[in-house]
Order: sequence, then C-alpha cells, then structure tokens
Amino acid sequence: MSMADYKGKGIHVQDTPFGYTLSLIGGKWKLIILYVLAENPSIRFNNIKRQIGDITYKILSAQLKELEADGIVHRKEYSQVTPKVEYRLTEKGETLLPIMESMCEWGTNNQHN
Repeated sequence: MSMADYKGKGIHVQDTPFGYTLSLIGGKWKLIILYVLAENPSIRFNNIKRQIGDITYKILSAQLKELEADGIVHRKEYSQVTPKVEYRLTEKGETLLPIMESMCEWGTNNQHN
C-alpha cells in the first residue's frame, strides 16, 4: 500500500506501514548505525563507536539492543578470554538497504541546491 491509500481515512501515521518502519529505524542514531553496518559486513562495538564519533557507549548499546530485538541486527558473542562481540545486519536488516540507497541518492541530488 502507498501513502495515498491512507489519505483521508482518519488513520494515525503510527498505525501505517510508514509508522511501523519509523518505529524500527527512526530517531537520531539508528540509521547512522545501520549505515555503518551496511558498510561493514561484520564489525565490533568499538569500531562502530569509532566510525560514528559523537554517540555515547550507553546510547550505542541501547540502540543496538533495540535493533537486535527488532530483528534488524544480529549480535554474535565469541566465548574467549577477551570478550569479543560482532554485529551485522540480518536478512531483514538488509532489506532496508534499498531505502538507504535512495536516501543517499536524494542527498546527492539535493545537498547543494
């Protein structure tokens, strides 16, 4: 269904497929985290933090936990003396890549206008 299918029907935005998508990837950090994960097939927590910069450890951890709970990100923990955890997009998470590509294209076309 498209956005036009909901127009004038008195349905709240959060109750639409658009609202559902925003509930999973909305907010200040989630799309940035997903961008980093899209660029790195498997990446450790500190490397995500390093690539993002300004995000706190607490916020990054919370956002990754939410993305994992929603089935967007997979967390793999290795049993070893120095704990090692890697993150990657799940198949469901990878279905967001075309949306992110469209956003990049839009930015390229409109950034300097």
